[in-house]
Amino acid sequence: MFGIHIAEEDLERIFTPFYRVDKSRNRNSGGSGLGLYITKTILDHHGIQHSMVNTENGVKFTAFLW
Repeated sequence: MFGIHIAEEDLERIFTPFYRVDKSRNRNSGGSGLGLYITKTILDHHGIQHSMVNTENGVKFTAFLW
């Protein structure tokens, strides 16, 4: 079984405020595009390294807690 992937050009912008991969979604059917931006801001504030990559099974998000 294969998961859903995000285009590489979208992966590079996924943490940008108000950015949404699905351009057809409007405010009534989706979020504001702030969730991942807020997540990244919190991780950066605490010095936590993170990455997001496409894998065979979908998108993998990793946060490195040392």
